Amino acid sequence: GGSSGIGAATALELARCGARVIVATRSALRGEAAASRIRTETGNEEVRFMHLDLASLRSVRAFASAFLRQEPHLHLLINNAGVSAGGTTEDGFSLAFQVNHLGHFLLTQLLLERLRSCGPSRVVIVASSAHCAGRLRPGSLGRPSPGLFSAFQDYCDSKLANVLHARELATRERDTRVTCYAVHPGFVNTALFRHAPPWLKPLLVPLAWLLFLEAAEGARAVLDCATRDGLEPLSGRYFTHGGLRQPWPPGRDDRLARALWEDSERLGGL
Repeated sequence: GGSSGIGAATALELARCGARVIVATRSALRGEAAASRIRTETGNEEVRFMHLDLASLRSVRAFASAFLRQEPHLHLLINNAGVSAGGTTEDGFSLAFQVNHLGHFLLTQLLLERLRSCGPSRVVIVASSAHCAGRLRPGSLGRPSPGLFSAFQDYCDSKLANVLHARELATRERDTRVTCYAVHPGFVNTALFRHAPPWLKPLLVPLAWLLFLEAAEGARAVLDCATRDGLEPLSGRYFTHGGLRQPWPPGRDDRLARALWEDSERLGGL
């Protein structure tokens, strides 16, 4: 998700610090343009694009295979891509659930051994305060929600899954040098809600311009979790642009986190 919005701002700052950055996104045109723009702006030639479509588990596996062949090091994985649109993926899941959670979950699992071997390493999962309205339903996980506001509910469900993913990953990687953090970057003026219903856009667009943060401001919270020294004891916790925060009660449910992990492994074919 590095071609626009928070992802592009994050990639730009990491490149400015001298990191080798892989911009992974589904559009080759936008991905190549973003990588080129970052190289020009920072003078860092170690920025490249690789194709990744999180709405296709086949694409996730192909990306992971190519990355592991071509890149010997992985110290930081930022799971940033997000959509709020309705619809169903080629794998039969809610678009928001697969792009925002399941695709990232599978990607993290496929790259986990490389993260371990390159430790200390970090996984940063871009979540949202919308996790407060998430409802993960056993037996129907990944299916589009019913009702008029199904796309919004699917988005909230996926953001709860993000918070729980970080929580359970931290538990499972406790004895390794891999740590992880869920972060709500604030309300940021990005293209995330470009698929909002037509009746909502006249209200949402002016509101975003007036009240929401710019992408570079939202990226600060992500970069803080990615680069701040001494954060390791807080692995699995939830952060906002104001620092460490308690997630809403559903985001602290360890039994739900374990169940989500096991279901995600099954749904992702692991």
